[in-house]
Amino acid sequence: MGDRRPVIAGNWKMYKTGKEAVEFIDDLNELIAGVMDVEIVVAPPFTALPLVAKRIKGGPVRLAAQDLHWEPEGAYTGEISPKMLLDAGCSHVIVGHSERREYFGDTNAIVSRKIKAALAENLIPVFCIGESLEEREAEKTFSVLDKQMSEGLETIDSNDVKKIIIAYEPVWAIGTGRTASNEQAQEVHSFIRRYLTDRHGEEVGNIVRILYGGSVKPENIAGLMAAADIDGALVGGASLTASVFARIVNFPYLL
Repeated sequence: MGDRRPVIAGNWKMYKTGKEAVEFIDDLNELIAGVMDVEIVVAPPFTALPLVAKRIKGGPVRLAAQDLHWEPEGAYTGEISPKMLLDAGCSHVIVGHSERREYFGDTNAIVSRKIKAALAENLIPVFCIGESLEEREAEKTFSVLDKQMSEGLETIDSNDVKKIIIAYEPVWAIGTGRTASNEQAQEVHSFIRRYLTDRHGEEVGNIVRILYGGSVKPENIAGLMAAADIDGALVGGASLTASVFARIVNFPYLL
């Protein structure tokens, strides 16, 4: 892993009211009091962002939004701009999650615009990529990821690529209880790192942190984190309970 600081991020998706979010953070803050050298990120729904921001101020937890619009402002009913996320206390934003791609039509081109918009406001994009079960079974995993990365990062300067966190989420493993084996995950993470090195140079390949997402839980985090190119996790369902998420954050003590 070298100097890449591990990241454990929790994507709450469409769960938790403001009250529930605050209760979760209060519990989490106690449970992670002694954690060192792990970057902890939570991604509540938009309505809870300012409330959570107040509760994590000055602590180790960072705040992410689950999506953003690519324009700084405008007539886009129902959308939220990068500046609004900054104003709400965010430092990170998830971009290109498979659910956004599947249900809301986020193409690689749209994802690229969102990454660029996030970087313009110094928000750290957590750029999600991953293949479906059909694509994996057809042995298209690497070509799918190559396309998602090349089109998603097409207009991004290599100096800016350094600032991005990549999350590999095999779509077949999200919310299904199926997890890529440690070997499968490492093989893909190694491919992603080679891609970054080949396209953007050795420094970028060494610096960018690549997270694994897909039914991550306390029982499998230590094995995943032992892999050379896995720098953390984007956690879904297991990030909704403070005690469970805290165990994942505490992965160094499980190794």
